[in-house]
Amino acid sequence: MPRSIWKGSISFGLVQIPVALYPAEEPNELHFTQLDRRNMTPIRYERVNRETGEPVSWDDIVRGYPYEKGEYVVMSDEDLRRANVEATQTVDILDFVDASEIDPMYYEKPYYLAPASTNSKKKSSVTAYVLLREALRKTGKVGIAKVVIRTREHIAAVRPHGRALVLNLLRFAHELRSDEELDLPEMDVDAKGLGKRELEMAERLVAEMATDWKPEKYKDEYRDDVMKMIEKKVKSGQTTTPAEPEEEEKPRDTGTVDLIALLKKSLGQKGAKVANDASDHKRESAGAKPRKAETSKRKASGSRRAA
Repeated sequence: MPRSIWKGSISFGLVQIPVALYPAEEPNELHFTQLDRRNMTPIRYERVNRETGEPVSWDDIVRGYPYEKGEYVVMSDEDLRRANVEATQTVDILDFVDASEIDPMYYEKPYYLAPASTNSKKKSSVTAYVLLREALRKTGKVGIAKVVIRTREHIAAVRPHGRALVLNLLRFAHELRSDEELDLPEMDVDAKGLGKRELEMAERLVAEMATDWKPEKYKDEYRDDVMKMIEKKVKSGQTTTPAEPEEEEKPRDTGTVDLIALLKKSLGQKGAKVANDASDHKRESAGAKPRKAETSKRKASGSRRAA
């Protein structure tokens, strides 16, 4: 079973569903090790102290925000969690929209959401999970939510996929470039000299090539060809033995479980919108507090980010 990268709860209305987040994609890219061509030894990348040149272990590395040149504010994982405990442990569904209304350009990265516990004593949380999954399936809606993953807030779509609920990270509107800056032909096809006969033939060709969507039909042929070439080199003895193994990175802790759950309190209430309004008010109140990080010194630093 894969390891979860986040644990918390789905929140919609007054319903809280304890869940765990799992990667839904498995990149199958070819990875090459960089070698020194003089003796075919792997090139090692080390975490070193810029001042002393000494190696630094993961245990001695902290996260610092550069608020001005050469000056940093150190932020621990606990600091980031305390900044907004609810946000870092909740998939907060704000709205439900028709799935067909979301332009595919907004979809970025999929994750599986699974019940955090199947313990018989926690049966209500599993029931609530199934309730949300089937409600979305029958209505054709997806939940638009906000969630914090690894110190960054994302907008996401919660939708049913077979037995699972899937959380698809979405791009914010400002992250998509407008096509206005491109030199594109206008929508008026007649003005571009496109004849009726050509368009009919193109439509006929599309119809002839139309088929059902079967993703397993499409293969990464380039990767297969590269692997065949690698296997051929192995068989012919064109290999080299590295002098030392690759350095393994130390895994990091990904968070804690936030178990909440009472489905019955929200049944029969109009409370979804009320709860959302209350949540919005709470966030606005929290946002009204002054933040020292947003000083003139920070502005002078531009858009630099923590290491």
